[in-house]
Amino acid sequence: MNPDNFNMSEQELNAQRRRRAENFKLNIDESEYEDDNFVKSEDEPSNLNSYSGQDVKKQMARESKQVLKQKKKEEKKALKAKNKYNRRTFRFIWIISVLIVGAMAAVYMITGMNDLLAVNRTDSSTVKIEIPENPTVDDVTKVLVDNKVIGEPSYFKLFVNVTKSADDFTQGTYEIRRNMDYEAIINFLSSNNNRTDTVSVTITEGESVLEIANTLEKNGALGDKDEFLSLCNSEKFDSDFDFIKAETNADKRYYKLEGYLYPDTYEFYRNAESVIYKFLNNYETKINEKQTVDGYSKKTTVLKMVEESDTKYSLDQVMTIASIIQAEAADKEDMYYISSILHNRLTADSSLGVSSLGLDSTKFYPYRSLEDVPENDRSTYKSRYDTYDRKGLPYGPICNPGMDAIIAALNPNSSDYYFFCHDSKGQAYYASTLEQQNANLEYIESYDN
Repeated sequence: MNPDNFNMSEQELNAQRRRRAENFKLNIDESEYEDDNFVKSEDEPSNLNSYSGQDVKKQMARESKQVLKQKKKEEKKALKAKNKYNRRTFRFIWIISVLIVGAMAAVYMITGMNDLLAVNRTDSSTVKIEIPENPTVDDVTKVLVDNKVIGEPSYFKLFVNVTKSADDFTQGTYEIRRNMDYEAIINFLSSNNNRTDTVSVTITEGESVLEIANTLEKNGALGDKDEFLSLCNSEKFDSDFDFIKAETNADKRYYKLEGYLYPDTYEFYRNAESVIYKFLNNYETKINEKQTVDGYSKKTTVLKMVEESDTKYSLDQVMTIASIIQAEAADKEDMYYISSILHNRLTADSSLGVSSLGLDSTKFYPYRSLEDVPENDRSTYKSRYDTYDRKGLPYGPICNPGMDAIIAALNPNSSDYYFFCHDSKGQAYYASTLEQQNANLEYIESYDN
């Protein structure tokens, strides 16, 4: 301690210490710490202070940001170069693909057009082909390819679809030449006139729907009898024929088309729907044709007779009466007497004992007799057409009558008969009372025995 300090006051000593501290300086020879690898950063502060740690962090953040920015820039540049390469590759492949597709399309068009126009099909021989039922374009194409009628199936399908001819094809057997162009092929297969699978069938007057189905099947006019029977009880033909649409109790009938499959000789194609259309078209033609009828001063049509009839029966009711006449009568003359009896009984007073028609022909319909009923149902079978139980006419026709029976239904003889019967030879007996009828039946029984 400096002796002079003893003579100073404490206040003066403190002031002296403060001045010394302020004037204190650390002398360091910087040359001793100089190094070739040590470089002072221009950004580094010349004097240390209490905030030097924060500056270092900021500096590191700036440097990291710059590095990341540089990296992204390099990646972007690399991606751009890669995309440029990919575009060039894609463009090259696309051009090659277009050339290949173009070449293939050109070949396809040329070969297709040649086949369409039958340029290379010089074989003029005829081949027999079978078009299946409800044929699709694929079905027809396969048949034509298999029989070497065409050579380019895909081009034929394209032509059919473009010309909207897919619905023109029908089932059938055809004999077709192998050198026809597409248009000629389609026209040929669209016409029933070119079919060779027709079958000649004669339908006898009085056959029922079931019996007609058996006749058609026996003669090879049907591929599927069950399909035919199903169509005969469907609504398939309502929109095409007013006389079918006019039926008011179709749900109660065994077969909706019974009575309208006009008996005649036909050339049928082996297709159930086509067969039925031919029946119905023929019936429509017949009822609109002028007929020579006794009692009329000029020829007239069935429809005209229905309109002018005093009985005011509908066409459907006339067909029901005609079907009964057809089933019951022995000959044409007998038809007019039976027609008279039916009309008389339909309008008879109950006191005459004829409250129902009581006809054997209706007892087992749609079957002809009890023996025709399926064996499992035979013991309990009851027809809803049975006129022994049902008053008035049955729900519909019981068979398909010819024109003689139809005209007889519209033009009955004038008589007071209410009963009839026949012997084993077909001789008819008529009666006005039940007593006369019973007497006739006794006579027939003794005569036949």
